[in-house]
Amino acid sequence: MSRRYDIVVGTGGIGSGMFLALEGNRTLGREESRPAVLLDQRDYCKLHIVCHYVAKLLGPGFPVVPIGKVGDDDAGRSVRAELAGVGIQTDHVTGSALPTLFSVCFLYPDGDGGNLTASRSASSDVSPADVQRARPVFVAYHDRGVALALPEVPLAARAELLRLGREYGFLRVAGVVTGEVAEARDSGMLADVDLLAVNVDEARALVLDSAPQSSPADDVDAAVRELTRLNPRLSVVVTAGADGSWTWDGQRLEHVPALPVDVVNTAGAGDAHLAAVVVGLVRGLDLVTANFYAAVVSGLAVTSRHTINPEIDPASVAEAAERHGRGGGGG
Repeated sequence: MSRRYDIVVGTGGIGSGMFLALEGNRTLGREESRPAVLLDQRDYCKLHIVCHYVAKLLGPGFPVVPIGKVGDDDAGRSVRAELAGVGIQTDHVTGSALPTLFSVCFLYPDGDGGNLTASRSASSDVSPADVQRARPVFVAYHDRGVALALPEVPLAARAELLRLGREYGFLRVAGVVTGEVAEARDSGMLADVDLLAVNVDEARALVLDSAPQSSPADDVDAAVRELTRLNPRLSVVVTAGADGSWTWDGQRLEHVPALPVDVVNTAGAGDAHLAAVVVGLVRGLDLVTANFYAAVVSGLAVTSRHTINPEIDPASVAEAAERHGRGGGGG
């Protein structure tokens, strides 16, 4: 299968974290003190997760270029080494006087969870000027690249990446988290996006009337209507955990069921899904088929206790696709 794109360049959070297993499934309260167990699980931030899977699934020789910052600390040196260890270029992962981004992932006994991420970190120090320093990469791959604008760095840096992507004919892919949805929508940034990847809660927040609908499918339908009002050319991927995922390709809304697997940890599953969608598009798949492929990858991701499942590679994805009857997705 011939490739449609020859490079992936992105900005977003780079860092590490810890997992806490909460006792009890009730939602963590504002003033509650809840006992938790510190788990032996590795946590990573968004850009790191996406770049890792893109590099692993596209293989050696495919350039993956993250733009970010880490602190002058053990965590920063460790994540830079891990990125380089899977063949990711780290020339544009530079230093900051602030500490490396750190997050705390909390898990409920039923497998659900959430994430707390430090706001004053090296990732928050990423600026439009840092993105501009990667302009030669865009020049070299004119019309042949994917630009990823992901959370955990300032919106201004992500907007600059999207502008560079527009200038040099890159496919522009973005994600937002719930707390920044209003700013991203009102700033006009979404007009510079070709493909938006969100989960169902983030999709709901994008709708001005954000009251939940009768089902995730209704929430997705309402979000797509609002998003295409803001940007009629926008394609959308929405993930909803066990309820599967949806794609809007500008013409039709398609649902893909989640892989039936024993879930160990859902943290990072959405990032794995996005990475696999990007891999599918790089390989020349249409969005719906790329989303089938992504459902297999995210299904494998949730079977690991770590935010990055170290066992995911092209062979394991192909085997899982065959086992679950989802072959033909770009293996």
